[in-house]
Amino acid sequence: MGYDPANPMVDRITDIGPPHFEQFFPPVIKNNYGKWLYHEITQPGVLMHKSETGDECWTVRIGAARLVSIEYIREICEIADKHCEGSVRWTTRNNVEFMVDAKDKVKPLMDDLASRSNKFPVGGTGAGMTSIVHTQGWVHCHTPATDASGVVKAVMDELFDYFTSHTMPAQVRVALACCLNMCGAVHASDVAILGIHRKPPMVDHDAIAGLCELPLAIASCPLGAVSPTKATNSKGVEVKSVKVKNERCMFCGNCYTMCPAMPLSDPDGDGIAILVGGKVSNRISYPKFSKLVIPFLPNTPPRWPETVAAVKNIIDTYAKDARKYERIGDWAERIGWEKFFEKTGIPFTIHCIDDYRLAYDTWRTTTQFKFTSHIK
Repeated sequence: MGYDPANPMVDRITDIGPPHFEQFFPPVIKNNYGKWLYHEITQPGVLMHKSETGDECWTVRIGAARLVSIEYIREICEIADKHCEGSVRWTTRNNVEFMVDAKDKVKPLMDDLASRSNKFPVGGTGAGMTSIVHTQGWVHCHTPATDASGVVKAVMDELFDYFTSHTMPAQVRVALACCLNMCGAVHASDVAILGIHRKPPMVDHDAIAGLCELPLAIASCPLGAVSPTKATNSKGVEVKSVKVKNERCMFCGNCYTMCPAMPLSDPDGDGIAILVGGKVSNRISYPKFSKLVIPFLPNTPPRWPETVAAVKNIIDTYAKDARKYERIGDWAERIGWEKFFEKTGIPFTIHCIDDYRLAYDTWRTTTQFKFTSHIK
């Protein structure tokens, strides 16, 4: 009902927020909540959870894009209505999961998915790749150094067979963030694709007075690289503006967020860095941050061949050389990071050495270096 001024308390909503998640559980999940004994991956993309009550929940996982159309969502809902009593689940890594309560319902569901061209690939479980989680990119974000969806599409096209199979030593999680603010969790992924700026922001002295609050632009810089100054605009008029101390700038884009007259994007200076070895899992070893292995690759849309080749090379080398259950970081630490660079053929440069303030915790501080022919 609409608002009735004569009866203001009728249908009044006093608790605005997301509904409780239990409202969206499939019946088999709701009836067995907290009672699950174990789960199995019966084939790539298909999981079976067994409850202490004897019930089973069969999950079929498909890969999906992060940015999707309304028509695509409606088709997913149509499949969920047809096979899953209307229930469907999105994962945090851009996968979609359909859940049924009996094994004999799995094949009709998978046949339906397969009949719809290649829109709903089944996979992303176990010793393979999940969908690549990524940020906004050039579509929505105002500070990206690279695109998100375009790079992810190009990389996943090349590595798609790893998504639909269990041919890896362990699971591999790939992430992309289009700038170092890292909305995409690249600090803790097996392979991370990170957009980087290499030039400080420009200052538009013509527009800054009308677009920006100068104290806010100055205060936005975490390193104190922005300071007030007076400048001459294109009309020869002296205006209040800001200047950037280039040697202090870390190209984070905070100033542009606060002040649109300080654009950071640059077609020549922007590019991609590759990081390797992060994870959140506690298995075999403690969680790890990713380590920089390739400091810069150019932005080369629409297919980013340099980035695709670099990521494929790392994952292919890992898949052939690692032991079962080893994540990429565990593999690199077992053979030694020197050997990692040798096996992958990636040149080691000074840029690969941690130099941030808390880096001492990540340095190898023992004498157990593993010198190889790759390290001169």
